[in-house]
Amino acid sequence: MSQITTHILDTSLGRPAAGVSVLLLQATDSGWQDLANGVTNADGRISDLLPPTTQLAVGIYKLAFVVQEYFERQGVKAFYPVVEICFAVTAAEHYHVPLLLNPFGYSTYRGS
Repeated sequence: MSQITTHILDTSLGRPAAGVSVLLLQATDSGWQDLANGVTNADGRISDLLPPTTQLAVGIYKLAFVVQEYFERQGVKAFYPVVEICFAVTAAEHYHVPLLLNPFGYSTYRGS
């Protein structure tokens, strides 16, 4: 399993958000560096964002969820075209970063 995993739950529908593009970026002295990308599966999850043997260095990272196309496919107007969640990797352990999403708000937490 990837060191970084995620899932999206569309709280307005009470079901997973499938088909959402997600980017993983790392903060560097010169800005953000793209590391990986994926698309949520039918269960709204990405468990293979990084190869299982890849361990990220301690630092600041972000997941960018490109949700505009997801809402457009449903014919729903939404306020946030992209949701970015910044987080700190502090150890060589698993980080699960979920997104609870609706057209006009979102929430997140560190999952397991």
